[in-house]
Amino acid sequence: MTDTTSPAAATEDTDVLTRLEQEGDIAADYLEGLLDIADLDGDIDMDVEGDRAAVSIVADGPSRDLQKLVGRDGEVLEALQELTRLAVHRETGERSRLMLDIAGHRARKREKLTALGAQTAQEVKASGEPVKLKPMTPFERKVVHDAVAAAGLRSESEGEEPQRCVVVLP
Repeated sequence: MTDTTSPAAATEDTDVLTRLEQEGDIAADYLEGLLDIADLDGDIDMDVEGDRAAVSIVADGPSRDLQKLVGRDGEVLEALQELTRLAVHRETGERSRLMLDIAGHRARKREKLTALGAQTAQEVKASGEPVKLKPMTPFERKVVHDAVAAAGLRSESEGEEPQRCVVVLP
């Protein structure tokens, strides 16, 4: 266990925060260039959430134009996230776990998945039987696993991509 009160731990925490802020800056520059090329309006918000940089493109006005960058069920968003991670990797030499959100798509999805995980956990508690959910992306599975754990149950992923899914256990 790390002693977060020691000077070494404080320096390590500061180093991690600085690295994540640098990732956010690199990602913001990359995404600004992308918005310019695509002639789309949007503001870039950067934050650090837990152990990863979080970057969001938010609309100045109606977000209809930004929906082009989200795509059907977030497919374009996922691809842009990977490209942005590659841009960060190219600059830093380090693998990035940066999360990208566009027009609040991922935030809305997180809310729905958290509710699904909590609801499924309640069903499993009531029935005593495991419940297998539909296939999900790694992001979606992580959100559901966290919600199930918060409800006091256990879950695991099974299957192979792209058919990998969450099973909530009693």
